[in-house]
Amino acid sequence: MDTAELNRAEMVEKELDAFIERRARKGETDPDEREDLWVESVRRYQERERRQMRAKWHGWHCDQAERHRRTLAALIAHHEGEAKKLLEDSEDKGA
Repeated sequence: MDTAELNRAEMVEKELDAFIERRARKGETDPDEREDLWVESVRRYQERERRQMRAKWHGWHCDQAERHRRTLAALIAHHEGEAKKLLEDSEDKGA
C-alpha cells in the first residue's frame, strides 16, 4: 500500500469514527441527517395522503356510476313502458 492509499484509508477510518460517534450520542443527529429524515417523512406522508384521496375519489365515482346506472335503468323502463302503451293503443284503435 503506497502513501496515498494509506492516507485515504486513514481518512475514511476517521470519517467512520466521526459518523459512529455522532450516531452514538443519545438524541443527537447531524442536521443534514435530520433534514434528510424530515424530507423522507414528508414524502411518505404526502404519498399516503395521495393514496387515501385516490381511494376516496374512486369510491365516489363508483357510487356515482351506480346511481346513474339506476337512474338510467328507471328511465329506460319508463320509456319502454310508454312506447308499449302507445303501440297497444294504436293496435286497439286499428283493430
